[in-house]
Amino acid sequence: MKSYPFEQSLWAHTAAPAPDTAPLEEEKHADVVVIGGGYTGLSTALRLAQRKVKVVVLEAEQTGYGGSGRNAGHCSPTFIFYTPNQIVELLGPDFGPRMVQLQSDAANLVFGLIKQYDIDCEAAQNGVIYAAHTPSKLAACEALCNQYAKLGKQCVILDRDRTNALTGSDKYHGAWFHPEGGHLNPLGYARGLARAVIEEGGQIYTSSPVTTVHPEGARWRAVTTRGSVLADKVVIGTNAYTGDFWPRLNETFYRLVAFNVASSPLGENVRRTVLPQNNNVQDTRKDTHYYKIDKDGRIVTGTVVNWRRGIDQQYSFEKFGRRFSYLFPQIGELQWQYMWHGYLAMMPRKLPSLYELAPGVITAIGYSGRGVPTATAMGTVLADFASGAAPKELALPLSTAKPLNGRRLLSLFVPSVAGLLHRWEDRRSMRQADLDPPKF
Repeated sequence: MKSYPFEQSLWAHTAAPAPDTAPLEEEKHADVVVIGGGYTGLSTALRLAQRKVKVVVLEAEQTGYGGSGRNAGHCSPTFIFYTPNQIVELLGPDFGPRMVQLQSDAANLVFGLIKQYDIDCEAAQNGVIYAAHTPSKLAACEALCNQYAKLGKQCVILDRDRTNALTGSDKYHGAWFHPEGGHLNPLGYARGLARAVIEEGGQIYTSSPVTTVHPEGARWRAVTTRGSVLADKVVIGTNAYTGDFWPRLNETFYRLVAFNVASSPLGENVRRTVLPQNNNVQDTRKDTHYYKIDKDGRIVTGTVVNWRRGIDQQYSFEKFGRRFSYLFPQIGELQWQYMWHGYLAMMPRKLPSLYELAPGVITAIGYSGRGVPTATAMGTVLADFASGAAPKELALPLSTAKPLNGRRLLSLFVPSVAGLLHRWEDRRSMRQADLDPPKF
């Protein structure tokens, strides 16, 4: 697995400092050992510590080093690949509604924790705009809006004028608005969760990669390079950054490389016209497009690496420059300051999987681009399991971890082909609407 420099990200330069931690250099005893210091592991540990469960977190690098500290910082309480109704059809009448509730309430969970523990992470729960890039996408926007409204969410349809006013762009044809969405500094959020775990009595050890996990009597021992933890239960929260400490676990999903870029701060006059109410945006293109503004007025955006895009920095900057010149001609020529990479863990059906790997050992993997809210919410599920909840009471059914084998190799090529196809479909949809498709 290629290592991308953590220090290249915008967040490494702007996030609030991490709490003081140190490597594990002794034997510890705990009720639960959590492997991974990202959103999944830290959310699990926090929920357990709140319940006065003795919990130890082991992180190979620093808290938030993986996808938790590298994403764009969007917090959208929706599904990317499914509607709520489809989730119920897929998971059935028991688990389906629970998963829908878990995801649809996830943003409130995130911003509730930020408020409860006073986490310094640029938190802005100002709502997310799902914008239609062609008139034909408005029907799908309305259908999604209605489904989330039926869940009790105050979602509304935005006409073209209102969409243009909120985004600052006249290229959209309407949108739907979810008021519970928002955005944040993702590394600052991860570090804040770590601080909260420590405040609640949990222990965190960084620079402590786990090399093996093995049974010892009725308990489990997680061994690091310089110490170990003996615990009743093990929660693995390493997601896309899973190593080989548990046999073949890292073969049960496939990785996509995502990248993000950040511009130099916009001028004050221009800043007033681009996302003036500090919302974040995701549009209806198949070629994923999302963006927001950080605390210093930078545009932050990104997508999945596809051929040269995301590999060649200058080429990538030019592509995004064209995209934002098209959307916001008032900006002029953007200057880009940062570009960084991280991994996404994807499952074949593009939903998280909950695996009981052995009696007392559990993991959740595969958030498919909804890491901030979904990983935080899945931490509560893992904590419930570690606290003794019966499998039938969880939000997701327990599955058997199965390596993808040939499908995993195929997944290395599918995203590149799919990316080209998605851009072609986006251009075609615009031509069908008598719109001139931009070249980005």
